[in-house]
Amino acid sequence: MVELYGRSMSRRDIAASAGSFSQFAGVRLMTLEDGVERGIRMLEFRSGTGLRFTVLVDRAFDIADCEYRGLAIGWNSPAGFKHPGLAEYEGEGGLAWLRSFSGLMVTCGLDHILFMNDEPGDSYVYGPRKTISHSLHGRIGTIPGKLTGYGEDWQGDDCILWCEGVVTQGTVFGEHLELVRRIEIKAGTNDIRLTDRVVNRGFYRTPHMYCYHINVGHPVLAEKSRYLAPIREVVWAAHAGSDYRKQEVGYRTMPAPQMNFHEQVWQHELVADGNGEVPVALVNDALGIGFEVVTRKDQFPCMFEWQNLQSGQYALGIEPSTNHVLGHSAARERGELIWLEHAEERRYDTTFRILTDTHAIAASEQRIRNLADQPAEDFPALSGNHVAIGGRG
Repeated sequence: MVELYGRSMSRRDIAASAGSFSQFAGVRLMTLEDGVERGIRMLEFRSGTGLRFTVLVDRAFDIADCEYRGLAIGWNSPAGFKHPGLAEYEGEGGLAWLRSFSGLMVTCGLDHILFMNDEPGDSYVYGPRKTISHSLHGRIGTIPGKLTGYGEDWQGDDCILWCEGVVTQGTVFGEHLELVRRIEIKAGTNDIRLTDRVVNRGFYRTPHMYCYHINVGHPVLAEKSRYLAPIREVVWAAHAGSDYRKQEVGYRTMPAPQMNFHEQVWQHELVADGNGEVPVALVNDALGIGFEVVTRKDQFPCMFEWQNLQSGQYALGIEPSTNHVLGHSAARERGELIWLEHAEERRYDTTFRILTDTHAIAASEQRIRNLADQPAEDFPALSGNHVAIGGRG
């Protein structure tokens, strides 16, 4: 059954109420036609609850806009949803990735995440390519996808709204990796389900690193918004050098937009539930709205919290990652870099959930607290314990 307007409606009920289901919910394909976005194919999802989100086919099927009943969930940066043909991946010493950085979700990978890095190129057996140079967060997020399908899938009286596609990152004498992505939501609900497979289609042994940069904006992010996570220990903070408290912004409670704010990044070691799932949320108690991300610990063993609280760029990032914040070289040295042989793959299952009222917020907070009581201090002691990630090498 589909929950619409406070009623459980069968497929027949819905058909009797309108000439097309698209009056209530659906998926449609469109093309953006102005400014830096011109030419990008985009899928618009409406679940029937007041939830609307868009998927950029030509930017790795990442989720761009997201709103619930007029309240923005996702983040729009000054860069806009730039057409991939305008991307400057290797510019500005590797930081030009930031000129295409916007949206609720930006995928990072497929063979590199985090800051710039040069790695040995010997696995590709090509003499002139002695090193592989990586810019910030990898190439995948600005590669156009191949749309293999989208639409409505009726399963009895339930309707699944979905899309699927393939994004290829490949070169001669180098990696040939493929991202196969499916996004779906049951009509009448607020749970967006993301299923990714990263496959090595090439015949070279190839490294794989993966991260989602999930960016929550105002009004979910606002003064006194709270970050909730089942934190066993706070491992690391990028700003913990000479003055950990310099900006007087801790990890738990967010301030209003700040002038001259320097980004802060934390790594938390999180606890999974009995099913291996890890929930993290940002909630705005005053508005009764929140956003929860649920990942799997065996797929994303690491979690970062990104605070970009600068006026005009105000965002909070939830970042599940395959690797520690220590970076690419450290992952190699520690034997924690994933290597994929031909046809080998890794799978990632993630849920984005809109917490629509105070009851949903309370339920999420209780679920998280049942796993671990996060530190009560704004500036907890940092353990420095980057737990070894097994099963790799």
